[in-house]
Amino acid sequence: MHRIHDSWKKLFDQYEFELDSIYSSEVYPPKELVFRVFEMNVKDIKILLLGQDPYHGPNQAHGLSFSVPDSEKIPPSLKNIFKELNLEFPERNYNFKSGNLEQWFKREKIFLLNSSLTVQRGKAGSDMYIWEEFTDEVIKFISEQNDNCVFLLLGNYAKSKNVFIKNKSKIITEVHPSPLAKGFVGSNVFKRIENVLGKEVDWSN
Repeated sequence: MHRIHDSWKKLFDQYEFELDSIYSSEVYPPKELVFRVFEMNVKDIKILLLGQDPYHGPNQAHGLSFSVPDSEKIPPSLKNIFKELNLEFPERNYNFKSGNLEQWFKREKIFLLNSSLTVQRGKAGSDMYIWEEFTDEVIKFISEQNDNCVFLLLGNYAKSKNVFIKNKSKIITEVHPSPLAKGFVGSNVFKRIENVLGKEVDWSN
């Protein structure tokens, strides 16, 4: 089990999750990675990138939203994210060979949170009812504890979470990067993030 940073203690003290009962069927990510994102100090978060729920195929989910391990194919939404980054910053020569976003998490302090922390195999959204109240509180907690965090809300579901964020000037919204939604590529969303942050982000992975 990944160690939850002490900065989350106040929040986690209010909730108790029975992981054993959740994992009585085939569930992703592996149990020890469920709370992985909470290794980060809440005060260190620069950007919160909110996903809906983990990938529901074998070996894909590893506790970070939008991210997959090196061995897995880059998912379509993440492909569009990479495409948009290359479009916005051609001079940076990003070369995305993998869908693993661990460097965004570790180096750039991008908090890759899913609204549901687990999912049953092949059943998108199956565990949302277990987690949504908690992850809404996580968003609220970050907003209260960290004045510098920029919240990136992609798609209507993520946009609905803006009610939990007190500083509206720190919210960047855009359509979902899924190929089924039109308009993400060409949106300049990452330039907008850097403008609000007031600094460049190294989006290489």
